[in-house]
Amino acid sequence: MANYVYSAINEMGKTVSDSIEAESEEVVNSILASRNLIPTRIVMQEKSDFNISSLMSLRFGKSVKTKDLILFTKQFRSMMQAGVPIIRLMQVLENQTQDKTLKKVITGIGNDIKDGLTLTAAMKKYPSIFSPLYISMINAGEVSGSVPEILERLIDIVEHEAKIKADIKSALQYPMIVLIALVIAFVVLLTFVVPKFVDIFAKAGIALPLPTKIAMLMYQGLANYWYILIGGLVVTIVGLRYYFKTVAGRYALDTFLLKMPLFGPLFQKAAMSRFASIFAIMQASGVPVMKTMEVVSDTIGNTAISREFDNVRDQIQEGKGISGPLRQAKHFTPMVVDMVAVGEESGNIEDMMRQVSLHYDDEVNYAVKGLSDSIGPILIVGLAAVVGFFALAIFLPMWDLTKMVK
Repeated sequence: MANYVYSAINEMGKTVSDSIEAESEEVVNSILASRNLIPTRIVMQEKSDFNISSLMSLRFGKSVKTKDLILFTKQFRSMMQAGVPIIRLMQVLENQTQDKTLKKVITGIGNDIKDGLTLTAAMKKYPSIFSPLYISMINAGEVSGSVPEILERLIDIVEHEAKIKADIKSALQYPMIVLIALVIAFVVLLTFVVPKFVDIFAKAGIALPLPTKIAMLMYQGLANYWYILIGGLVVTIVGLRYYFKTVAGRYALDTFLLKMPLFGPLFQKAAMSRFASIFAIMQASGVPVMKTMEVVSDTIGNTAISREFDNVRDQIQEGKGISGPLRQAKHFTPMVVDMVAVGEESGNIEDMMRQVSLHYDDEVNYAVKGLSDSIGPILIVGLAAVVGFFALAIFLPMWDLTKMVK
């Protein structure tokens, strides 16, 4: 958005001057015309880094919960189907919305629409709320004049993605809790339990076995160099956090996730399900294939797969079809490629993609269940290893002490 300074003649014949934010000079002219102003001068003005607009954009950088976005979309659709005027619709949504961030966003969208912006242009100002997929679907609805139908499909997409994320999150929640509990138990035993027993053994003059020596070395390192360990851990976490925000870091992380045992196939199936569902709905909405591939690339959620989408899109632009370039992409499963090929041959690619989406939804559910079943034994082995190590570190010298007493 650029800031434009204008001079115009109002209905009284007087010259007025002010500034306005818009995407282009044509939009400024449309806004002024809606205000019954005749522009005489329009100049684009460079904006400073720290102005009110920047602060507003920072304030609107917060995201909203998925359930609030779904509710907003459902209410939007219902009132659009009922024929409520868009300005009145935004006022009703503003009054009904409980989330403070979303309420401010709705107010901003309503004001922008009053100033002459389209719904798509108004929503583009809030990328943390409305994804590129959401914006593209709304744009397709405005162009085709079928916004209510597009909103219906958007609800399906948002609910579908929320379900997949919830399934994966629930599958990872139990392992993370157990892993954290294991780390805490290890530190507590190493810090408070082992040293007390070692003092007893040292006073008795018992030679310490290897597990006990290892435990003591770990304790001494933790006791004497804890600040270095904590500092190193903090630096590592912060460094990785910033690295993963870079393009190269994000690509490396996403590639690693796809190659992980147990987790990799789950992430790949979730990406295939998302690709198929988005592709089917956008094609049914009349969005061109090239635009669809661009939106899918931006919203697939994995940089490694997004790069493959970019390569596929370039080859499609050269007239090579869809299934051919997809067959050369390593992260796309044979089923997806074959179903796309069948859809291209039959001219019914939307239905083929819907079937792929349903199939991979089931695959994700099976993968989540299989992940939970597989992680259980791994966690039990890890727990047994921790308990066994400390048992050997404590009870081996305890056995020697018992023989000495006898």
